Amino acid sequence: MAIKVTMPRLSDTMTEGTVATWLKKVGDKISEGDILAEIETDKATMEFESFNEGTLLHIGIQAGETAPVDSLLAIIGKEGEDISALLAGGDAPAAPETSGPKADAPAAEAKTETAAPAPKASGLATELPKGVIVVTMPRLSDTMTEGTVATWLKKVGDAVAEGDILAEIETDKATMEFESFNAGTLLYIGIQEGNTAPVDSLLAIIGPAGTDISGIADNYTAGGAATAPEASGPAAEETKTAPAAEKTTETVADNSNGRVLASPLAKKIASDKGIQLSQVKGSGENGRIVKSDIENFTPGTQTATSAAPAAKADEAKAEAPKVFVPAGEVYTEEIKNSQMRKIIAKRLAESLFTAPHYNLVIEVSMDDAMQARTTINTVPDTKVSFNDMVIKACALALKKHPKINSQWKEDAIIINHHVNIGVAVAVEDGLVVPVLKFTDAMSLSQIGASVRDLAGRAKNKKLGPQEMEGSTFTVSNLGMFGITEFNSIINQPNSAILSVGAIVEKPVVKNGQIVVGNTMMLSLACDHRTIDGATGAQFLQTLKQYIESPVTMLA
Repeated sequence: MAIKVTMPRLSDTMTEGTVATWLKKVGDKISEGDILAEIETDKATMEFESFNEGTLLHIGIQAGETAPVDSLLAIIGKEGEDISALLAGGDAPAAPETSGPKADAPAAEAKTETAAPAPKASGLATELPKGVIVVTMPRLSDTMTEGTVATWLKKVGDAVAEGDILAEIETDKATMEFESFNAGTLLYIGIQEGNTAPVDSLLAIIGPAGTDISGIADNYTAGGAATAPEASGPAAEETKTAPAAEKTTETVADNSNGRVLASPLAKKIASDKGIQLSQVKGSGENGRIVKSDIENFTPGTQTATSAAPAAKADEAKAEAPKVFVPAGEVYTEEIKNSQMRKIIAKRLAESLFTAPHYNLVIEVSMDDAMQARTTINTVPDTKVSFNDMVIKACALALKKHPKINSQWKEDAIIINHHVNIGVAVAVEDGLVVPVLKFTDAMSLSQIGASVRDLAGRAKNKKLGPQEMEGSTFTVSNLGMFGITEFNSIINQPNSAILSVGAIVEKPVVKNGQIVVGNTMMLSLACDHRTIDGATGAQFLQTLKQYIESPVTMLA
């Protein structure tokens, strides 16, 4: 049965999209997960997956053309199927209509018309009641195999509009808001807060209020495996999700400005301190409340009528007694591993135990770099850090030593002649590595602005998956913590990672005289399968020359 595919909303600000390239042509066979086209949004060019299978029967927007979100992009169905009704603006009987992913959500649920068998991807063995939609755990990154529900922002019985945030889902890379692409009533929640489930597992059921959905969850399978919960239907779910619903009501209460947006960590800290989120002004994107907003919040920012009592309540809760552990008593605390922490552990272990690491260390003089930075930052609206200078120097050195900018394959070594530098950023849950694309073509000020933007959004969990992909080399800096020297584990598939230490003032020898100088230690971790010791040493020599003579980076 033919399926209409519409122009997806691939970012929160996207109103129209341009088809950059079609990767399929009319008549081609389509499998679920195939890349149909590359679509240019207001932020980036992104690959658009098919969530259905069949034959590509019609292309509605040609390569190079621009169209509003929800315009007819393509039609997929059985080979030779009559689609004249769809082209005329109608709908084929009982045809599910798929809308593309929205706001950084590469996987989305299908919209299914009345009394139609559920699409194959949904894993349902029975027909759905009229208007009922099964929502599955989305694939929010290219490496995601399972997700954890951090917070439900809706509870069973709530009305859901298209575009409403259903839940915050923790992936292997970040915690992301998951929008509803359908309207109706939330009838069932399949994965409770804090629980982890594979991609395509039953996440929720949306449909008309009062619809009997008994048996749907019991008959749902993801990848052929039954995933039936203990109970199904609205009545049972209301009982099961009562604690989560109560929590959601507290943390997403409406105020005069609408629903309060806050990160899961900010909500937890606010709850611990007794702070009402509606009284906090968010500094994150779209007014989202982040950790720092809660930590910097003072009762004085409240309205005059409520400041005094609220301040006393906040103070009393903030000064709650700490856990007292008598001397000599064994005391442990168990913290459940987040999805990000699990993936970090898995990937770093794989890197360390599969790639033969070795480290090369070099000391560089920072005197000229410090003077150059001071001069550069006198330019209005310019702010360059030492880390930005190191990143620029790495980009230029990689162009001269492309073997460092490589990756290992079993049958070949891939030399990357483009330079995409990943910048390690510490976040509350672990570590993320946003990527500066084509770093060698960026100026120092562009690098500085981009790093600040990416790091800020990383800490606010606002990075899209595509912004953390494609690195060819990585820089990790702990100098701001006073660490003078350290070794990093390679961020595969890169072949090397540079560890940057703190600038230290100490006696140095210049022209045979002992003087006070400023130095910095750099440590390069290399994969010996792709980089020989001499190759790594030559790269560090070039890097040292650029950093010690910053003017050469401007040539």
